[in-house]
Order: sequence, then structure tokens, then C-alpha cells
Amino acid sequence: MSLATRTITSISWKGSTNILRIVILLARSIILARLLAVEVFGIYASAVVVVTITAVLFNFGLGGAFLYISNQGVSEKQAAAVHFTLNLLFKLIWAAILILFAFFFMQGLEQIALIVVALANGLFMLTYTPQLILSKRVVHRRLALMDVTSDIFASAVAVLLAFRGAGLWALLATNIIAGMVSVFVLYIYRPVWVPHFLFSRELIRRYLAFGWRNVWADFFQVLLNRLDDFWTAVYLGAYSMGLYSRAYAFALYPQKILAEPANSVTMGVYAEISHDRHKLSQAFFRINALLLRAGFLLAGIFALIAPEFIHLIIGDKWLPFLEAFRLMLLFTMLEPVKLTISYLFVAVGKPEIVVRIRLIQLVVLGIGLFVMGLLWDIAGVALAVDLMLFIGIALLLWRAREFVDISVRKLFQAPLLALLIAGISVLLTLKLPFATISYWHSGIVKLILFVPIYILLLYWQEKRDFHNMIRALDIASWKKRLWPR
Repeated sequence: MSLATRTITSISWKGSTNILRIVILLARSIILARLLAVEVFGIYASAVVVVTITAVLFNFGLGGAFLYISNQGVSEKQAAAVHFTLNLLFKLIWAAILILFAFFFMQGLEQIALIVVALANGLFMLTYTPQLILSKRVVHRRLALMDVTSDIFASAVAVLLAFRGAGLWALLATNIIAGMVSVFVLYIYRPVWVPHFLFSRELIRRYLAFGWRNVWADFFQVLLNRLDDFWTAVYLGAYSMGLYSRAYAFALYPQKILAEPANSVTMGVYAEISHDRHKLSQAFFRINALLLRAGFLLAGIFALIAPEFIHLIIGDKWLPFLEAFRLMLLFTMLEPVKLTISYLFVAVGKPEIVVRIRLIQLVVLGIGLFVMGLLWDIAGVALAVDLMLFIGIALLLWRAREFVDISVRKLFQAPLLALLIAGISVLLTLKLPFATISYWHSGIVKLILFVPIYILLLYWQEKRDFHNMIRALDIASWKKRLWPR
């Protein structure tokens, strides 16, 4: 099966299951938001951020190292065994450190949350090796089905516990079930790969050498994504952390619709064609163009209907996060693009470029948090994150020209113009009396105006490229391959 076929098939599986996952997770998020206190979300989110930031150091860039080394003349079997050996060793050390920290320096619900999240996530991370094997092969069917299964069971248990007044345990249950399902799907039921150890001094040296360069790129990426959460928990407290975490969670849904399926296969695609500049340039542009055009559309929709969504769906207790939510949509709209550009540097064996750029972003974010966050609370935190992201994308695109041929104007101009014109048209229409009779009415007016205006403007600007892409994809051929009669 060719790379193009595997890519389309993988994105199809990820995209199809992602729709179901979004429905499940959105329903769960709405129900839990209505049932649980804001502070409970703050305690849980604080534990998750500590686990996430520390875990990346003990991943030690091994995922990127596996994808790179297994494509450089080393057999997949050997590379996987060494990866599993190192991953298990690092995770045992990591879990022990976190548990000891929780016992000696924390108490109450905060202590319970950190220990449970660490153990549950540690179990999930032990399945990284088979996940990487499937990603390298650009075969994502099992991973997609695993995610859906995990979400179904976790959502059912979490909602049941929330209705029974379990509070924090309703959220912790989602991590526990995710870990258990991943082990069953990847190691027990028709295992993708049978775990075994391999102590190859040469391969371990190569893993650690590449990992040492890659871990800092990964660490800075996670720190850039999570430093705002950590800062909010420390300086603004559990209530603000609860608001901020839910604003970010709901702002992620536009990204989950398309960006996650595409991002999940991007690194494997880049790795396979990293030695062909022309093919790499084509893949780079098409992936990022798709993410930007879909991202601008979805983020625009969510930003416009945010007041109606909060008031009608999740409850007025969440109204304080409105402005932060809208600002976060800028981040979730562009973050997938930043990730795909970063994957490019890993695929060509230059992760240190990403490290240097993320270090600059980290400095910008740190300054922005103390300046804007202390002034404007969670809205200031979100604004600092947006500023950091804009600077990062500009620097990454500038360095990406060394490896791919790109046109920044062609990437951004059409969707940005469509977004601005469609958004302004909606805002002007809302000044008319009939447009704001009720929350339901105003929400519907926004949708039926914004979506067609955006799509028509985008098509008008790029109809030639659109038709060329359709011909290149050969949709009829893909339908026969994906859904044979």
C-alpha cells in the first residue's frame, strides 16, 4: 500500500472516529461542567499539568528517536525493543519521584489527584511503543478504535460518578480507564507488538544521543502549552484554574475536529519523504493549508456563538471565562500548524532548531504571564499565550524555508480575508433588532450568515487550487479503496 493510500486511509479512520469522539467528549464535558464545582476542575487540572510537564522529561525524546532511528537502517523490531526497555525504565523512576513528592509535600484532594493521575498516565505511557509502531507504518485504525472505546467507557463511568456525587473521582476515572483500555487493545487483544527487552549498547547510545537533542524540543513544547496552566494554578488559585481549564478544554474542540487526525499522521508522512524536497514541500503545504482553512472556519464559529453556548448549554457559572475562551480560540486555531512545522524539523533530523525557537517563545510567555496575567486574570493569561504562539510560528516558518519551498502569503491570505469579512458581516447584522430576539435566535443568525460567507469567499479566492487538489487526490479512486463494494 502506497504512502498516499495509507495517509488518506489513516486520516479517514482518524477523522471518522474523531467525529464520534468529539460528540462523546463534548457531551461529557457539558454534563460534568453542569454537575461539578469549578474548584474541582481546578484541582484536577493542576494535577494533570504537573504530570504532563514532568512526564515529557522522562519520555526523553524517545518517540522522535524511534521514528528517526527505525528509518535509518535499523530494523523496526530492534528499535521497538530498545524503545520499550528505555521507556519502562524512565517511567518507573518518574512515577516513584511523583508519588514521593505527593506524600511529603501535598495533602487532601490535591495529593490524591496527583498520585492517581501519575499512576494512570504511567500505565498509558507504557503503550507508547506499539503506538509508535503503528504511527510509523501510517496505520491508525486500531489507535482510532482504541480512542473511541476509551472515551465511551470513561465517559459513562465519569458521568455516573458525577451524578452520584463522587466529585473529583469522576474526573480521575477518565485517566484510569484510558490506561486500562490502552493496555488491553495494544498488548492483550491481538497484540500489535509483544513486549520484550533489548540492551543494545549501540542502539541505546543512538537513542540517548537523539533523545537528548529532541527532549528539550518536546519539553519546551509541553512547557509552552502548560506553563500558563501551572502559572494560573499557582498565582490565581483553584477557582481561576477551574475556569481557565474549562475554557481551554472547550476551545480545543475546533482543533479536535480535523487537526488531531491530521497531526497524528503528519510526522510519519514527513519521516518517509524527508529526503525528497519536492514531495516534502507539497505535503507540507497541503497539510498546513487544510489545517488553516478548516481551523479559521471552526474557530470563527465557536468565537461567535460563545455567549449563547455558555448561557444555554453549560450554565451561567462559566460566564467569567468568555473573553479567555475567545482568545484561546486563536491559540487552538494556529497551534496545529505550529506542531506540523515542528514535526518537519524532527523528520529531517534537526530537532535542535525547534528547541531554540521554543526557548524564545518560553521567555516571551513568561514575561507575558506576569505582565498580562496579573493585570487581566485569565484573559491576560490567554493573551500572553497568543502572543507567544504568533512569534513561534513566524520563526518556525522562517527556518522551514531551509527544507521546504513555501509561500506564507498563499498559506494565510485567503482564509484570513474570508474570516475577517465573514466575521464583520455577522457583527454588523447583529446590530439589527430582529437578530437578537433571544439567545437561540442570535446563535442561529450567526451560523447561517458566517458559514456560507466564509466558504464562498474562500472558494472564490482559491477555486483553481481547489479543483487541482481534488484532481490530485482522485476522490473516486479513494472511495473505491476505502469503501469497496
